[in-house]
Amino acid sequence: MAATDDVGMLTYDVIEAFKREGMTLATAESCTGGLIAAALTSVPGSSAVVYGGFVTYANEAKIAMVGVPYGLLKQFGAVSKEVALAMAEGAMGAAGTHVAVAVTGIAGPDGGTVEKPVGLVHIAVATGEETRHVKKSFDPNWSRDQIRQATVIEALKLLKKAI
Repeated sequence: MAATDDVGMLTYDVIEAFKREGMTLATAESCTGGLIAAALTSVPGSSAVVYGGFVTYANEAKIAMVGVPYGLLKQFGAVSKEVALAMAEGAMGAAGTHVAVAVTGIAGPDGGTVEKPVGLVHIAVATGEETRHVKKSFDPNWSRDQIRQATVIEALKLLKKAI
């Protein structure tokens, strides 16, 4: 996992890249509970880029706030590629931004299953052209905080690639 200074630099790079391109972004976060938005808004001048974020921890919030179809949640579960993609696309549409990032996963220490263990995270970034997805399987022995922080780092990396 990257050091805190590395996270700060990565966040700064994302904000600066979005500023240069004149683009805006939104977040839709489940397992990180707003940590991505907090990291992004810690950068001075981020208000030119960050529209805001949706903390869609409950399935009902995913449906109500960013329009995830109930059928996707029922068929694939909240922690899935399909739901991460829908969250990102829904957040971009709801916020009216150029880009949106979404994360959904199991940070533990409980809640994992054989099919979806603790440490499983799906990250998606939607742009006007495409929606990208990354599946990460972090060490299930990591603490909840370590998994959430690693998810923030991976989401920032995917945002940086979206520019």
